[in-house]
Amino acid sequence: MPFMTGKGSAAMATAKTEEPVKATGPLKIKVAGVERVFDIDNPQLPDWVEDNDLSAGGYPYDKRMNKDEYAETLEQLQAELVKLQAWQQTTGERVLILFEGRDAAGKGGTIGQMRYYMNPRTARNVALTKPTETERGQWYFQRYIYHFPTAGEFVTFDRSWYNRGVVEPVMGFCTPEQHKKFLKEAPRFEKMIVSEGIRFFKVWLNLGQETQLKRFHERRHSPLTNWKFSPMDVAGITRWDDYTKARDLMIKETHTDYAPWTVVRSNDKRRARIETIRHVLLALDYTGRDLDLIGKPDPKIIGTGPKQLLD
Repeated sequence: MPFMTGKGSAAMATAKTEEPVKATGPLKIKVAGVERVFDIDNPQLPDWVEDNDLSAGGYPYDKRMNKDEYAETLEQLQAELVKLQAWQQTTGERVLILFEGRDAAGKGGTIGQMRYYMNPRTARNVALTKPTETERGQWYFQRYIYHFPTAGEFVTFDRSWYNRGVVEPVMGFCTPEQHKKFLKEAPRFEKMIVSEGIRFFKVWLNLGQETQLKRFHERRHSPLTNWKFSPMDVAGITRWDDYTKARDLMIKETHTDYAPWTVVRSNDKRRARIETIRHVLLALDYTGRDLDLIGKPDPKIIGTGPKQLLD
């Protein structure tokens, strides 16, 4: 696909279109080195997807986290987040968390559970739509800075400036020169964020290919969530390897000591949510923090930098 040029092109991938997806027909894709045919419009999910839903990409567990254990642990961690928010209100500390990952990796669900009991007046999520004409003429990072936390705020981004790290170059929405420039500028930009005193986190939710296909299929055929399935998702199905290459390069070039990438394996949404929330709580020494209750990270699920990328 040729690269698009012009002010509007580079920002096209910053938000999914809400247009309904028409029938696509069978798609020829390669999964784990095997040529497959996947028909997203067929209500029947193929066995090769169903059978590898959890194990895709070498996922280390053969069963999902127990539902009752998950519910109990999540509630305990959510109570700690309420403490964290109270500490922020007292100290004025600012928290900024970027959530990135392939489509259907679980970004929205993780953010939702993280913020579930937090006061929405000072805990907000940012999910930007397509930029306005004015924003398209601005410095690339400018529209994101506008949404940064003020004193006492807890802010999450459901996708961020890292659209230019993966989605835009893969889909042809930026030029190779723009992509290369971004990879150099992002670490410098983030050093300023950290130097300003903002508590800054970057989370990449990593999921297997068959896991993604199953989640896409569920969205496509659900009367409640079919709005989540977009033409961008259809295009992404056939570009798995391209996304992988772009992801690996992005994390290699933008993983720094001051702004590291936290990589969370997300085939099991329950474990991914628990480990992500736990990571944030362990990183911030807020008043009343209960380390025994928070628990220790699971190194099979969460880690930092390129070494955690196994698929």
